Amino acid sequence: MRLEEYWGVGPKTRETLVEELGRERAIRAIEGGDVRTLADAGLARGRATRILRRATGGAGMAILATSDARSAYKELLDLAVEHAVTQRAADRIRVLTPLESREAMDERLDDVLAARDAWAELADDDRTAVLEAYERYDDRGGSEHAAVEAGLALLAAGVDSGPFAAIADLERERLADAAEALAALDGGRVREGADEELDRLRDALGAVEDMDANALALIEDLRAEGVHDAEGFRQSFEDHLLTETDVTIDRVRDAMPTDATDATDFVGDTLRTLRSDLTDAVDEREQAVASDLEERLADARDAIDRTVEAVDDIALHLSLARFALEYDCTRPIFIEGEARSTSEDTNERNERGSDEAAVSVVNARNITLASRDDESVQPVTYALGEHGVTSVPAGVNAVPDEERVAVLTGANSGGKTTLLETLCQVVLLATMGLPVPADRAEVTPVDSLVFHRRHASFNAGVLESTLRSIVPPLSTGGRTLMLVDEFEAITEPGSAADLLHGLVTLSVDREALGVFVTHLADDLEPLPPEARVDGIFAEGLNPDLELLVDYQPRFDTVGRSTPEFIVSRLVANASDRSERTGFETLAEAVGNEVVQRTLADARWTTGE
Repeated sequence: MRLEEYWGVGPKTRETLVEELGRERAIRAIEGGDVRTLADAGLARGRATRILRRATGGAGMAILATSDARSAYKELLDLAVEHAVTQRAADRIRVLTPLESREAMDERLDDVLAARDAWAELADDDRTAVLEAYERYDDRGGSEHAAVEAGLALLAAGVDSGPFAAIADLERERLADAAEALAALDGGRVREGADEELDRLRDALGAVEDMDANALALIEDLRAEGVHDAEGFRQSFEDHLLTETDVTIDRVRDAMPTDATDATDFVGDTLRTLRSDLTDAVDEREQAVASDLEERLADARDAIDRTVEAVDDIALHLSLARFALEYDCTRPIFIEGEARSTSEDTNERNERGSDEAAVSVVNARNITLASRDDESVQPVTYALGEHGVTSVPAGVNAVPDEERVAVLTGANSGGKTTLLETLCQVVLLATMGLPVPADRAEVTPVDSLVFHRRHASFNAGVLESTLRSIVPPLSTGGRTLMLVDEFEAITEPGSAADLLHGLVTLSVDREALGVFVTHLADDLEPLPPEARVDGIFAEGLNPDLELLVDYQPRFDTVGRSTPEFIVSRLVANASDRSERTGFETLAEAVGNEVVQRTLADARWTTGE
């Protein structure tokens, strides 16, 4: 395959990769999802990540039908990366994509949930030992040597079940020998400390080279000791070499010339011969030691390769397990045709027809909000399609019906957008084969995920580009999930209501799943009978004049924006009498009695 056939690899990128890695190694790095190798070759890490996502999961990326869907996908990966135990694991998380087959989703879920359970059961000391092993792995650059040392550390920690089972049957003695050999070799050269004789020869060579660089000073030092005749000079020089260089007496005497004309020639010729002899001796010894080390590595190659793969896979699964534990994630139930997955719910529902589809969540949490230390997250329950929710938590007004399309209405800052994001996160995580942040969730894997956040603009170009992105997925014949937020924000209200009604109708006709957030519920009547209207309600102000909202939607109920709460707060917070008078005029428009009751309920006093 030509490098330029990969998405994102143009002539300049191909030239860079071939120059730094060679064609074959570059292809192996792309096919193997190796961000680090591509980044080390000179590609920006973000660009390398984008290339690898398309190379290893291009079909999965095609599910993300809008830029907002792709943005939500990247946000999830960024949050997961925060729990990576190695840089390599972080890179592998960044190139995870939605998966095409149910089998692949289930397989990854099995691995991640096994790792989650094993990690949760580990004692604190064992967790610390594992994390320290991976920290050292990163410090050593994630090399083969680092991986083998990490494998040995995991074995020493006694973690050998669940996700760690891959290293349980490795031979500790062979790995220890391999680690020693890997530590001794550096790109074909033998490192210092690997062989005593090689170190002795290298030290001797270094001492001789230093003497040769300062030969004239050495001659003066010898003469200063009172040596003037040739034999005395020869003996003194020999003693100096034996004392300072650890060279054998035979090698020294063999190197001394018999025909030198003066002290300078004698010393110079001796040192040059010694340098040449020692260089050859060092090369010969290093070649012998390296050959022995490479033999040992060849014998241990299978164990090394298995360890590298196991350490890498364990790091990935542990990282995703830590992410799942952080957000209390559970296994989703897949609904797809006659087959529905998860051994946990095999007998939960009766068999349905081949066309069933659903997205449902019970007590789902928005991961983005949950990741913020200062945010408290109210779980929500919601469902579309032929779901299996038969009972709901306290505070939910009813078990939702099985309409596939819903219009969501209600208060500003009421959590409507957050609900869309939460559903988007659940579907994305499930189709990537990852646990989801809900007590229970059902997901039909979709061919197109249309997520459209609110974009406030009446620009005709924005309207056209939005329609071009959200309508075609409904026309392809595949399964589509529509999550559209305040479509009316991009055009005038009258036209927006007509267009939104058309989108809801088209979604119903194409048997899509969808939630459409809007403030125009009344203008959409009559909706198709297959669609329902849900609502979120503001309930008042607290003593700090903050809006109290029940973020749990009420099914089959139109929500209200309750502007009197906002006006009440403006009246209460007015900075002077004239400003308050203006807001009181608005209070009369929305119902002054309601405003005053709201302020009384919030225990507000004017302080006048």
